[in-house]
Amino acid sequence: MKKWIVFSVLVLFAFALLNVSPAQAADKPMKLRTCWMPEHETFIAWYAKEKGWDKEEGLDLELLFFDSGMAQMEALPAKQWALGGTGGTPMVVGAARYNAVLFGIGNDESLTNVVMVRADSPIMKVKGSNPKFPEVYGSAELIKGKTILCTTVSSAHFALSSWLKVFGLKDSDVVIKNMDQAQAVAAFESGIGDVVSLWAPHLYSGLKKGWKIAGSIKACGAGLPIVLVGDKEFCDKNPETVAKFLRVYFRGIDYLKSTPVDKVVPEYKKFMKDWCGLDMNEEMCKMDIEMHPVFNLEEQLKMFDNSKGMNVPETWEMGVLNFFTEQGKLKKEDVDKVVKDGKPTFVTDKYLKMVKK
Repeated sequence: MKKWIVFSVLVLFAFALLNVSPAQAADKPMKLRTCWMPEHETFIAWYAKEKGWDKEEGLDLELLFFDSGMAQMEALPAKQWALGGTGGTPMVVGAARYNAVLFGIGNDESLTNVVMVRADSPIMKVKGSNPKFPEVYGSAELIKGKTILCTTVSSAHFALSSWLKVFGLKDSDVVIKNMDQAQAVAAFESGIGDVVSLWAPHLYSGLKKGWKIAGSIKACGAGLPIVLVGDKEFCDKNPETVAKFLRVYFRGIDYLKSTPVDKVVPEYKKFMKDWCGLDMNEEMCKMDIEMHPVFNLEEQLKMFDNSKGMNVPETWEMGVLNFFTEQGKLKKEDVDKVVKDGKPTFVTDKYLKMVKK
């Protein structure tokens, strides 16, 4: 009994020294490990954390750095993270293999996943050889057999395969060298490869070096989002935490939508330098912001409405699933786990509706 009294006195003394009451200590924000890549969608979470918006929701977001979506997914079985942002391409792999769930949209990145070539490439001399895609450069004859640098099982890979498909080609018709984005930029600059597939912000480095865009996901007639992703087990057990995370993220989206781009650029440049390790000038920052449409809560609730059939994210993700199935990257049994009646089962608006409430 005496020991307990002494312990209680010491605890109260410690709280007094820290100027914190026992009640305040009990309200300490919940540490939440989240996964991100050095890209536009992460700025939203980074800025929200800088402003302390996570603390206002009782959360303490830890932003974990990953260089690709597949690296994120491979870390999921070990429970290295609970929620975060990833590409629409690794999302389907995460759902099929690691029980990941899609509960929101980070941005639309169909303009910023591109296939690039050097300025003197013969590929840039032929535009619209497939009249259905008038803005796409190249031809089957010029592309077949070329060496392409690409981060496989990623949005850049989806961009590459979408580009090849325009010309009736498949991955097997070219030589793909798997590299992360920074490696691909460095290798291509040193003369390795004929084509490189990049996502933002690395594509801006390519533009700065004089490389040309032969095709984007959008130009090739496809769509692709950055999605908000979670470990299904965690989401099922902690729905209120997911809703809080979304409230924090939507504050960041609302800031982007309501603030003139020029006013966002200084903070964006700081984020790119401090968190991503990328030295981007003001023009590149402005371009990156403008080329990534974002959607507020009301817009996303409409996008997730499937009362008239497959909704927008379901349609996008089915496109990616079909792509991976065609390429043999996912087995039929993997796809069967996450598709029912022709629709992906890992897309949910449950938590968006909780935010609405």
